[in-house]
Amino acid sequence: FSREDRHTNVQRIGFVAELLAGNGVKALVPVIAPFADSREAVRERHAVAGTPYLEVHVATPVEVCSERDVKGLYAKQAAGEISGLTGVDDPYEA
Repeated sequence: FSREDRHTNVQRIGFVAELLAGNGVKALVPVIAPFADSREAVRERHAVAGTPYLEVHVATPVEVCSERDVKGLYAKQAAGEISGLTGVDDPYEA
């Protein structure tokens, strides 16, 4: 996915999460959001609406992600079959 595609995806997810939070629903949203500005935009959306927002960053070493990879994406990236894997050859802004 492009940077713009990733940003759009995070914004869509953030919109739904804010909509739920605004109606009293607690939403746990496990999403890979690699860009700080995308996460900040979601945080700001919640702040403007006055809805609760809590961001949790889970940092897992790439080696562990590779061991847990049920889709085989890390192996495909290592073999040169794919590129743009977040945290490997595409950035993650902590």
